[in-house]
Amino acid sequence: MSAVGFVTDPVFQAHETPPGHPESPRRLRAVLDHLGQTGLRAHLREVPARPAARAELLAVHDAAHVDRIAGMAPGYLDPDTYRSPGSWEAAVGAAGAVCAALEACREGLAHQIFCLVRPPGHHAEHARAMGFCLLNNAAVGARHAQRLGWGRVMVVDFDVHHGNGTQEIFYEDDSVLYFSTHEYPHYPGTGAAAERGRGRGEGFTRNLPLPAGAGDAEMARAYGELLPAAAAAFAPECCIVSAGYDLHAGDPLASLAVSDAGVRRIVHDVLAACGRIPVVFTLEGGYVPASLARCVGITLEEMLAGPAGAADCPGIGAVV
Repeated sequence: MSAVGFVTDPVFQAHETPPGHPESPRRLRAVLDHLGQTGLRAHLREVPARPAARAELLAVHDAAHVDRIAGMAPGYLDPDTYRSPGSWEAAVGAAGAVCAALEACREGLAHQIFCLVRPPGHHAEHARAMGFCLLNNAAVGARHAQRLGWGRVMVVDFDVHHGNGTQEIFYEDDSVLYFSTHEYPHYPGTGAAAERGRGRGEGFTRNLPLPAGAGDAEMARAYGELLPAAAAAFAPECCIVSAGYDLHAGDPLASLAVSDAGVRRIVHDVLAACGRIPVVFTLEGGYVPASLARCVGITLEEMLAGPAGAADCPGIGAVV
């Protein structure tokens, strides 16, 4: 069985945000420090990142949007979303990292891969950047997966904020199942249960809005019961996970109350629902560096404990 893979690159630190902005380079530094201190990174197969090609971006984004982000001067695109001198290279690299991970899965180098990237992506729509997101990493990856031969792609999004961009891009598409849990009503205001897709995409968007204060019990039902049923009906050939750890209790940008154990259960249930298909995680939110680092570590522990990692790491259960 192939190893568990890991994609990251120093270019993701080049996306600078103003002082006090929650989406800062220290998020990734905290995760990398944690993975080094715990020894987890030594168990992972490093997969080189690469920038996304223009054609890969245009498969989900409007050309004018891509050109605007590429060419604009540093500054705010909206009240939350900032472009610094290094942001374009980081954003293209983040989208390309998901593509590189999928290619590694197709080549048999790994079966499950975690992409430690920034800026995040799931709020970026076809023609608009928003919510800290410039390009939609998961959506670019989903279309690339289809070019690689996986016709039915499932996107699972457990970020506390609804992935309005991913939903918008695939809202009329029956080849991509979008499954999201999120706090509602909360930013960005989308993600009601009645939003289920349009046209041939009807029923291929599954939103599970949760009230403030929801936690481990609600997530256990969503990922232990509802996701497996949705996945069984859709029969995906590949899964991309928008892994947002701002659902963790105490995150300053939302009000869900998921514990470390709850995060572990979510990841375990997502992997179980996916079965033997390739799974690529891409980092979205999570704005308390210490808890973000722990949660990414928990995710990797669960990946390594499963069939994809167990053959290469028989003692991984001892890693804490």
